[in-house]
Amino acid sequence: MIDITNNSKNLTLVAIDIAKKSHDALIQFANGHSVQMKIENSLQGYQRLWVECCKHASVVRIGFEPTADYHRNVAYWFQQQGAQCHLVSSLSCARAREMLYQTWDKNDRKDTSVIMYLLNQGMSRPFFDPLVHQTMDIQELSNTYHQVTIARTRCLNSLVNHNLTLYFPEAEQFFHNSRSEWFCDFLLKFPTPASITRYRKATFVKRAWDVIGRKQYKLQFLEHLYDIAETSIALPVDIKSVAVETYRIQLQRYIDLTRQRLALERKSEQFLSQRSDYKRLKTIPGVGAIIALIIIAESGDLCRFNHYRQYLNYCGFNLSALQSGQKKGSYKLSKRGNARLRYGYWLAANAAIRMRENSFRYKYERYIKINGGSADTKRKAYTAVAVKLARVAHSIVKNDVDYHGYHEVFRGT
Repeated sequence: MIDITNNSKNLTLVAIDIAKKSHDALIQFANGHSVQMKIENSLQGYQRLWVECCKHASVVRIGFEPTADYHRNVAYWFQQQGAQCHLVSSLSCARAREMLYQTWDKNDRKDTSVIMYLLNQGMSRPFFDPLVHQTMDIQELSNTYHQVTIARTRCLNSLVNHNLTLYFPEAEQFFHNSRSEWFCDFLLKFPTPASITRYRKATFVKRAWDVIGRKQYKLQFLEHLYDIAETSIALPVDIKSVAVETYRIQLQRYIDLTRQRLALERKSEQFLSQRSDYKRLKTIPGVGAIIALIIIAESGDLCRFNHYRQYLNYCGFNLSALQSGQKKGSYKLSKRGNARLRYGYWLAANAAIRMRENSFRYKYERYIKINGGSADTKRKAYTAVAVKLARVAHSIVKNDVDYHGYHEVFRGT
């Protein structure tokens, strides 16, 4: 992933410190001459920088540090002009700045010098543009699903820890299924115990019958719910009060977010169903539609990683340790890679070890065989399975084959 082909006599290097409104740029021509520029974040600014870069007929390589999403517009435009766009890591910039200037202080001009130093040392990697490689739609599906899930979880926590606590605390025991909408529909109609007990039991059962849906033992459940409402410790708020009105707004918001998430899941399945890498990933135990979506969205083209170690490094699954002299630190995950990608493999590992007869579960059981009661051992076992999942995902996509599991054979003594 590191490019060291900076020996060309026909190479112009450009270091850009990305910002929201304007960018600082340092141009180093092949003859050693340097030019410092400040350009606005607009088409005119990009064109002005490009004209300056092309004064000498040469290959232009532009390096920049990823900054939110501001760098993506810059990189796309210059790539369309024929420039080579490279990323330098934020950690490398911080360490190089401390080494070069013996201080943590930073400013825009200093940052361009640091980026230029890293470019000259070959400590950069080519920028993978989702739009150019046709994975932007997948990324946006994954990001939107992630944001909807976060909003839905916050709404759920607010309902459980605030609204239900005040207005119907006994109802929390039925609010356990994260994908269940029927109980929210029920609470929209009967938000408080008083909204239930104002009817006779038989009348309440009749009014709530269709709201519950196809639940088994529906009559017993509704009668039990009525008995709970009669002895509830909820605050005696008026059903027509503003407080209950805002409570219903939260319930409706939770229902809407749940339906949006389900719609995104169906959209993802439909959108990715013809992709070869998606089909291959779904053959891995623990990898479903959404986890496969996360892997493709965050990894891009897995074939661009020549070796699985490069991919593990990109995920942040590579091992690192602090060692000096006689002191030898323990090896730990670097966690310098893509956090959402690691999270996807962690979810897949949790699902895989709960399935029957697969190599991932067998690996987990080997880890916890000696000291299975230790939380630290279990965490290490989960991590080992997640790393193996990443290796397998890279291998099957690169070789364009399905995952083939095997049955473990245990011989009794």
